[in-house]
Parts: sequence; structure tokens; C-alpha cells
Amino acid sequence: MARKLGEFKVLSFDCYGTLIDWEAGIWDALQPLLVRNGSADLHRSRALQAFGRIESRLQLEQPGLLYTTLLERAHHALAEQLGLATTAGLDRDFGASLPHWPAFRDSADALRYLKTRYRLVVLSNVSRAGFAASNRKLGVEFDAVYTAEDIGSYKPADANFEYLLRHLRDDFGFEKRDVLHTAQSLRHDHVPARKFGLANAWIDRQRLSESGDWGAIPELDRMPAIDYRYFSMADMADAVRAEGG
Repeated sequence: MARKLGEFKVLSFDCYGTLIDWEAGIWDALQPLLVRNGSADLHRSRALQAFGRIESRLQLEQPGLLYTTLLERAHHALAEQLGLATTAGLDRDFGASLPHWPAFRDSADALRYLKTRYRLVVLSNVSRAGFAASNRKLGVEFDAVYTAEDIGSYKPADANFEYLLRHLRDDFGFEKRDVLHTAQSLRHDHVPARKFGLANAWIDRQRLSESGDWGAIPELDRMPAIDYRYFSMADMADAVRAEGG
């Protein structure tokens, strides 16, 4: 049986897909490529699924690559896969698009409330500068931010969760049982979170649990165990309020 939400002391967050609308940001940033190639009829889900597979492959093959550069290379590879003509300038512009990716509407309000109840920590597959740009949209100061640039690898690598747990213990004195890992991505976050024995809250923004739509994230053969499931950050904040403590 899941513990009460009030028993946790730290919420560790994925950012992109959970707090920032990663798919909307990627899709918007792809528009110059599609316009250049007269590909306005390309279906959004096809493009995002292809991008998600390419990005995951690059993160595994080149774990030390700065996320801006990884995005550039993913854009170039996606164009090749889809038979579209790109340019170095289009690739660079896509790589620099992260600061323009929008926050989900409920993220800032939910985080402001949750900040009154927990320490808030980010574990994200981006660069420090990239997250700093996104953080301006989120309305809170996180207690710690751990990025792929700091760690030298991308989730779901073990190193990222080892880094999270080590720093929470050494820097703040928190143990594993104090942490609730909160994320949208099953592959990048919930599978490794469960491997490391973390309690987890799934922010199922795509309602995958109801529709079977995996969006841009490659499918899993087996679902990880989930302690809590919410369809938005607002739902999670409401659940914390409802406990009344």
C-alpha cells in the first residue's frame, strides 16, 4: 500500500514532459524544416515518435554530448530519416530551441504550492543553461538541479540516479525513503526509479494508462510499478492538499 504523500520530504522531478511541454516544444521547433520541404501534411505523432527514437539512441551512444549539440544532431538525423532537406542553420536553430519550449499551464501554480511542503529537486536530461531558461517559466527556486551535463550521462542510465541519491544524502541528509520521484516518462524515469527502490508518482499527461498512446517516448515491453498516478501536476497538488497535512 502506498504511503501518504505527506510522509515524503523531497520531490525529485523530471522536467521535460512533466513540467515543460517537451512535445509541443519539439513540434514547434520542427516547423521551419517542414515548411522548407513543403511537408505540412506530416503527422505530428509520426514525427515525434521518430524524433524520440533518434534522441534516445544518441543519448545512449554519446552520453557526454551537450544537449544543445545532441538536439542539432537529432534534427539532422530526423530530416535524413524522413527524406527531408535540412541545413546547418536549421539544425543549429533547432538545437537552440529549448528556451522557447512552453511550460504546462498548471506547472507553476502546482510547484509553488508543493514548495511549501517539500524540497524540490530536478533530475533532467539537459544542460545547465537549458534548464535555467526553462526554470524562468516555472515560478519557483528548486533546492537542487542535477543535469545530464553535470553527470556526464542521460537518463535512464544508472549514473543519473546514483548521482541524485548521493547528492541528496551528502548535501541535504536525505535518504531514499524520503524521496518521491515525480515524472511523466516511464522509460527515462520510472523504470530506473523503481530499479533504485524509489517511490514514484507518474504524471500521465498523455493519459497513456487509458489510451495506450506513447507519444514521443519509445514503448516499453513491460510497465514499471507505479505508486501514485496523476494526469497533471495540478492533480498531484490537489492530492497533497486533500491529505490536509
